[in-house]
Amino acid sequence: MSERRSILVVDDDQDVRVPLRRFLAGKGFEVEEAESLVTAQEAFKRQRPDLVVMDFSLPDGDGLALLRSLKSLDVAIPVVMLTGHGTIDLAVAAIKEGAEQFFTKPVELPALLVVIERALENQRMRQASLVGKSSQARRAVDPFLGESPAIGQLAGQARRVAASSIPVLIQGETGTGKGVLARWLHENGPRAEESFVDLNCAGLSRDLLETELFGHEKGAFTGAVTAKPGLMEMAHRGTLFLDEIGDVDLQVQPKLLKVMEELRFRRLGDVRDRQVDVRLVAATHRDLVRLVQEEKFREDLFYRINTVSLVVPPLRERGRDIVLLARSFMPRIGSELGRPGVRLSEGAESALGSRSWPGNIRQLRNVLEQAVLLSERSVLEAEDLRDTSVPAVGSARPRASLVEAERQHIEAMLREEKWSVPRTATTLGLSRSALYEKIRKHGIRLPSSGR
Repeated sequence: MSERRSILVVDDDQDVRVPLRRFLAGKGFEVEEAESLVTAQEAFKRQRPDLVVMDFSLPDGDGLALLRSLKSLDVAIPVVMLTGHGTIDLAVAAIKEGAEQFFTKPVELPALLVVIERALENQRMRQASLVGKSSQARRAVDPFLGESPAIGQLAGQARRVAASSIPVLIQGETGTGKGVLARWLHENGPRAEESFVDLNCAGLSRDLLETELFGHEKGAFTGAVTAKPGLMEMAHRGTLFLDEIGDVDLQVQPKLLKVMEELRFRRLGDVRDRQVDVRLVAATHRDLVRLVQEEKFREDLFYRINTVSLVVPPLRERGRDIVLLARSFMPRIGSELGRPGVRLSEGAESALGSRSWPGNIRQLRNVLEQAVLLSERSVLEAEDLRDTSVPAVGSARPRASLVEAERQHIEAMLREEKWSVPRTATTLGLSRSALYEKIRKHGIRLPSSGR
């Protein structure tokens, strides 16, 4: 189950505030009280609530001023406003400033409860819509497909870990499916109805990584014309997946440790701490123990993220799983490339099973995609399964590959979008951080206007 929702009740009249607190607490909410504009602001910063119920008339200011203040701290916070002297103009003003609803006292508590529950559900749905694919799409990928002892052992360990909210470190070679396992842990854990937010940290500069994780305030740096929430805020009450955590800059690591230990962080350019509740799942193909010994990764952060470690086995250790995975990929690949019904012959399956697959599942899928794309046969044979994504044995340089095709496609899209990374990311269906990683990997040089 998810943790209880929290509500901040702001009213200088104790005869209103106390019954309201008791009513909401009886409905399962955690309730904090404040009697003025100043104490409400302090309570909001100290214990970030999920919703605010506030009176319009306060001893040190009016509700509209408080509403604007709270929205500046968290634009998505739902606010319900109460008043003893309601007018249409006041209600319209409150709604324009971002209030969810406006009630005239004395308020009917059942009606207020309906509005609160609806606002919290709308907030949850808005937050979920900002990240990733739908739940159904995420569940469609099975990280444990296969019959090998190695994958069976991983499945047993993952099922025991999924039910908790403790940090998990997923280790394994590149292309083994660490990201798929991270999504599975989220979907099968206590935060499944909340957001799953992922960030590939590989190659990200310190500044870019900080603004992606923690967000920034308006004017925090040149070009910060508006405030921007970070992925930490978007993952509140859900799961934050940091892929390639071994690449996180040493100066960012203490800030990440603070979030894990104190559940607090600051946006760039801000002096205020923000509360956050996330489950951290991290992944890496690097040897973190060696990085700790080389003082390239903080020891305290390593032990904090390594509460539980899951190791995804490489494809070469999974035997017949290779053929089972290939069979499962073929219908989807055929559909995506406009060739439904294309399949593998027995000879093709045998050829796949005899390879070592240094690129693991990612390499396997690339080979299948290339074969479906380039072959005219409806039943693929062994000779169709050419792998041009890695150098041939004994070759001094790689052949032309899908990697180069990807580089050319990304560069063409960037030119088409006038080198705007945000617009190009949207066009390609990627997150900005994923596109930046591909730009870095392919050595694509951006004009200063596109950064």
